Amino acid sequence: MENRKFDYAVLKEIQEHWSPRAYDSSRIVSEEDLMAILEAARYAPSCFNEQPWRYIVARTEEEKRKYLPILNAYNAAWASKAPVLLLILAKQNFSHNGKQNRFHQFDAGTSWGFLLLEAQRRGIITHAMGGFNVEAARKIYLIPDDMTIIAAVAVGYYGDIDQLDPQFKEAEHPSPRLSIDEIMYKY
Repeated sequence: MENRKFDYAVLKEIQEHWSPRAYDSSRIVSEEDLMAILEAARYAPSCFNEQPWRYIVARTEEEKRKYLPILNAYNAAWASKAPVLLLILAKQNFSHNGKQNRFHQFDAGTSWGFLLLEAQRRGIITHAMGGFNVEAARKIYLIPDDMTIIAAVAVGYYGDIDQLDPQFKEAEHPSPRLSIDEIMYKY
């Protein structure tokens, strides 16, 4: 795969995962597959087993019409073709004592990682996005202030790169990664 050279053996799903923008709008994600990827997300580990992650799921045309205005124009241009759109949230406080859970975003990120790996295993592509309006999402979905809105995600099947707007075609490949030495903090 372009820009990817693994120095060590890792899961096939990790080797194959990248974040494409070419979605096949005609191919739906089955209920079975969608629930399975959410099931994988559900089983991620978390601090005190809090499971602070929450997922807003938009898959019907009506749900997607409600969701799409939160995306910036750049992301909406390609993500609108994805059959499923998610919004990842995380509960900021522990349920058992009401205190701040400083791990809530870390735990939600772990849940997202489990989700994307199960999706990849099933041949489903995912692309997380930071380009969205948090306040619009909060207003549209009546999300309380004690929930952190973390990321938007497109979910579906890979489509035809030639159907992408020209501005996206050039970036439609896996990005390179830093070496292991570069990610190991030197102290």
